Amino acid sequence: MCTECPTALAADVMTAFPTLVAHHRDLVYGVARRWTPAREDAEDITQETFIRAYRALLGYPPERREALRIRGWLASITVNLARNRARSRRPAAADLASVTEPPDERDAGPERWAERREASQRWRRLLATLPANQRMAVELRHVEAFSYPEIAEALARPIGTVKSDVHRGVERLRRAYEADETATKAPEPARLTSISGAWERTAQPETVRIERRVMAR
Repeated sequence: MCTECPTALAADVMTAFPTLVAHHRDLVYGVARRWTPAREDAEDITQETFIRAYRALLGYPPERREALRIRGWLASITVNLARNRARSRRPAAADLASVTEPPDERDAGPERWAERREASQRWRRLLATLPANQRMAVELRHVEAFSYPEIAEALARPIGTVKSDVHRGVERLRRAYEADETATKAPEPARLTSISGAWERTAQPETVRIERRVMAR
């Protein structure tokens, strides 16, 4: 979590803003990709998020800039832009490969890369079964490591509601995972612990974090 940006922004927006972008560019892009399957749209939303953030910061007094929860605030701008864009066009099918395959994953070797791709796609598929509010709350909490106040700000929902969304979302994921295991004739639930270890060795970091939380008992 960036603790330097609010103080620096309070002192001088123009000087501190490039650092803000550098610290939070990946976060904003990641949130955008969770709302739009198209890489180009996510890039546009990311750029527009920072443009709007800059303009807003210039109009804020120093004390307000210093009090900002930067991650939650930026995520709220991103989510609003993504929602507006989604309303203006028909949803497209998500390109799971481009969402879950960082360019350097192939360096791990073709078999390992294929395993990681399969694991990531499986958790993406399970996440897609959640209601939108639960999915976003779970991802912000267990992928981006947002605090509950940050999630509440990002999604413009009360803290109690987002806590409930996270809890219910994780429970839904657990049930969906167990149903998926049964459907694919995987080992019985008693062996879920060993399955968990296998997933940790093959899944990508963000899906590992979700998997650990879902499999926690």
